[in-house]
Amino acid sequence: MKIYGVTGWKNAGKTGLMERLVTEITGRGITVSTVKHAHHTFDVDHPGKDSHRHRVAGATEVLLASRNRFALMHELRDEEEPTLEALLSKLMPVDLVLVEGYKRDHHPKVEAFRAETGNDLIAPGDLTIRAVASDTALELDRPVFDLNDTTAIADFILSEVGI
Repeated sequence: MKIYGVTGWKNAGKTGLMERLVTEITGRGITVSTVKHAHHTFDVDHPGKDSHRHRVAGATEVLLASRNRFALMHELRDEEEPTLEALLSKLMPVDLVLVEGYKRDHHPKVEAFRAETGNDLIAPGDLTIRAVASDTALELDRPVFDLNDTTAIADFILSEVGI
């Protein structure tokens, strides 16, 4: 599987870019999975539902399945947060995995950047960032794309990974 990331600071446009990239790339007949890193506690389960009750009772993993999808929830309890590599090994093979976040990991990335957030660019100090998708013109030593030019960004990523 080929891996490429979308990174950036909060409110930089990462999720919107990821969504547009998945639509664009899968529209070309390429299979895509995604991994999203959350810096906070999150829950995809709901109190009172059977699966939530199983987890609260102490189950390490709860697999919820229907004819349309399945979801595997794994409680870390006292375990360390799994590495990106460990999480990727749990995915079924696809052509490309797009990773949102994980800015400190060593896979290649596009940085999403919005000037209005007031954050500094990550790219100048991070060579794993191969391009920047920005809402403003920038002078950098690597490609800069319009944040909304999904086709050009997808072309760049697919060229980078050899698809």
